[in-house]
Amino acid sequence: MKNPIISIIMGSDSDLPVMQEAAKMLDLFEIPYEITIVSAHRTPKRMFDFAENAHKRGIKVVIAGAGGAAHLPGMVAAITPLPVIGVPVKSSNSIDGWDSVLSILQMPGGVPVATVALNGAKNAGILAAQIVSTSDPNLLQKLVAYKNELEKIVIEKANKV
Repeated sequence: MKNPIISIIMGSDSDLPVMQEAAKMLDLFEIPYEITIVSAHRTPKRMFDFAENAHKRGIKVVIAGAGGAAHLPGMVAAITPLPVIGVPVKSSNSIDGWDSVLSILQMPGGVPVATVALNGAKNAGILAAQIVSTSDPNLLQKLVAYKNELEKIVIEKANKV
């Protein structure tokens, strides 16, 4: 997309099925984004360059998904001044995803990473939209409408029970 304001990054293409859920939410809210692979372990120079320069390119929020040891969100957060939302991904080499959750959740003081649920990229997309909406009244109204629609759906289901 042209002029992306949110970056969705992941450590491997095996994370793509999970991370596409964030992209779907950004599409819903019509937020321009980019999506790519940046491995903390296999492409550390690429990761460093990405993290150091994302804000210079106009990115406002980074959504970083990773499985296993899941260092990508924390390492990016250590370098970038931008908010980072970590998505722990249950991968084939993980311990039921707990290693990913704890690697992203247990950050040291001074290096925050907002962490969503295991495979929770949908919520990461919504949270990124909410962050951006603090300076975008049109986006804020889209989020209000989205929340109202969620409420409507639950009430309709409750009335059927």
